[in-house]
Formats: sequence, C-alpha cells, structure tokens
Amino acid sequence: MPFLFLVPLLVKGAAIAVGAAGAASAVKGASKMKDANDTIKEAKTRHERNMSRFEMENKSTSQDMDRLGKLELEILHSFSSFSDVFEQIHNRPIFETYSKNGIELPKYDGEKIKEVSVGAGVLLGGIGGAGLGAAGGFAAAGATTAAVMALGTASTGTAIASLSGVAATNATLALLGGGTLAMGGGGIAAGTAVLGVATLGVGLLVGGVIFNLTGGKLSEKADEAWHQMKRAEEKIDKICTYLSDLRSVANNYYMTLSSVNMIYQGHLNRLTHMVAVLGHNDWTSFSKEEKLLTENTVLLVGLLYNMCKVELVLQAENEDEINSINKVAVQDSIFRANKVMADNNFYAV
Repeated sequence: MPFLFLVPLLVKGAAIAVGAAGAASAVKGASKMKDANDTIKEAKTRHERNMSRFEMENKSTSQDMDRLGKLELEILHSFSSFSDVFEQIHNRPIFETYSKNGIELPKYDGEKIKEVSVGAGVLLGGIGGAGLGAAGGFAAAGATTAAVMALGTASTGTAIASLSGVAATNATLALLGGGTLAMGGGGIAAGTAVLGVATLGVGLLVGGVIFNLTGGKLSEKADEAWHQMKRAEEKIDKICTYLSDLRSVANNYYMTLSSVNMIYQGHLNRLTHMVAVLGHNDWTSFSKEEKLLTENTVLLVGLLYNMCKVELVLQAENEDEINSINKVAVQDSIFRANKVMADNNFYAV
C-alpha cells in the first residue's frame, strides 16, 4: 500500500490511542477526586464522633463532680447547726487534737467552723445559676478553701459574704481564678475555666485545642483534613481518659463522704435532741454516754472539715498540660475516714 494511503490510517490510529489514554487519565483523575472527597468526609465524620464522645464524657464528669461539690458545701453549711447547739453547752472542755493509730485531726476551732459554714451557705445560694460544673469546680479546688474565700473581699471592696446568689459565686470564682482582671488575674472567666463548666482542670488545653477545632472547619484538602482529625483525636483520647479517671475518683470520694456524713447527721440529731429538747446543757452533769456523744460529734465535724478540704485536681505547672488528679490525697483521706469510723465503732451508730 502506498505510504500516502498509510498516513491517514496512522493518524487515525494515533488519535484513537491518544483518546484512549486521555479517557484512562480522566477516569484515574476522577477516582483520585472521589478518594479525596471520601477521605475528607470520613475525617469530618470521625472528628464529629470524637467531639460527641468528648462532650458526653465531659458532661457526665461535670455532673458527678457537681454532685460531690454540692454535698461538700451542704456538709460545711450544716456546721452552723452544730455550732448553734454546741455553743449552748456550758463548762465544756477544750477539745484537743485527735490522735489515734497514726491518724491525726486538728483540735476543734469554733471560729473556723463558723466561717466555713457561712461561706458555704453563700456559695450554695449561687451555684444554681452558675451553670454546669461550678459546684464541681469548688470540689476540684477544695470546698473548704472555696467557702473560706467566700468570706474574702470582692474586687469592689465589698465582702463576698454580703453579696448574694450568683454574684457571690462569681466573686469567689474570680478569686479562685487568680484574682479579678483589674488585679492582674484571670477574673471570673479564668476561675470558671480552671474549675468547672467544660473543664475541671483541663480548661486551657480544651480551650486551646478542642474548641478551636470545633469552631472552625477541617481543611478541604484530604491529607491536611486527616492530619487535623488525627491530632485532635489524640488530644480527645487523652482528655476523655482524664475525665473518666476524675469521675471515678469523685464517685469513690462521694460514697465515703456520704457514709461519714450520714453518721455525723445521726450524731448531730441526737446531740440537738439532748441539748435543745431535753435541756441537758451543762458538761459537768453529762453522763458518760452524753460526753462521748459530744466528743464524737466534734470528731466527725473535724473529719468532714478535712475531707472537704482535699483538692481533687492539682494545677499543672505547664499551662499546655492537663492538670493531674490528686489521687494520693483522696485515697489517704478515704483511708483516714474509714480508720476513724472503724476505731470509734461509728458503724454501729
């Protein structure tokens, strides 16, 4: 066949070959685009699932911490009832430091008991409007400390105890947050971030990592979106583990505190009946059983005061790190409480 006749056939064949290659390239390109879109979609779905897991864990932990914090404040506030009855007892001795089998409790201090009772009452009046985590924040920082601080001075120079409701709670949160903004501290927001709401000790990490990602969007580039999701997932896993551990510690402490409080309330009721109803208010005429009841009630007040003083969360030195759970102090407090109850046969009361 002459060459001139072959040229059209060759050109046609080449065109077919080029067309086939182009079609294959287009198919491959479309496949890559689909893979990229699938990767972005999967990254976003997984990130949303991780965030949902974090939010559920945080809510559960906040609720359990709130339960503990509220109980601690209620116990401290109830000391006013004890103080009212106890002050009616004439010729009572000075109750020295309790020391038995390696367990020591400080001697009874009536002024401290009154102060913490008033402060706890102030905080109880405001936690209802302070939002999820406020009461738990006081437990994290030590409810006894928070109650004493509630008798401090607000930024306006007004005594916090003279404020009411949320105003008093916010003023205390500001102090616990390192002082008001005017004083160079973090103010109410810092107090809340450090102590409660969505944090319970992980505020700066959560605020710096999780909330930033939540407020923004993952990249539209597949590789970057996947890397963003994985980085966030690593942080979320760490925080969820922390929150789960904190919830477990808080619930264990709540059970022990509830047991001691139940025994204390029983003693307080009997002491109140003895003094206010029966009119037995002279220590020198007390029977052996009446003296023992009084001594044991004082002992239980001291024990509960110390238990409510324990900080469940210790602030990290590095602001970028998650705070630590004060497990050693909590376990030691539980051990001491169980030892005091067992040594004094409080289970039988």
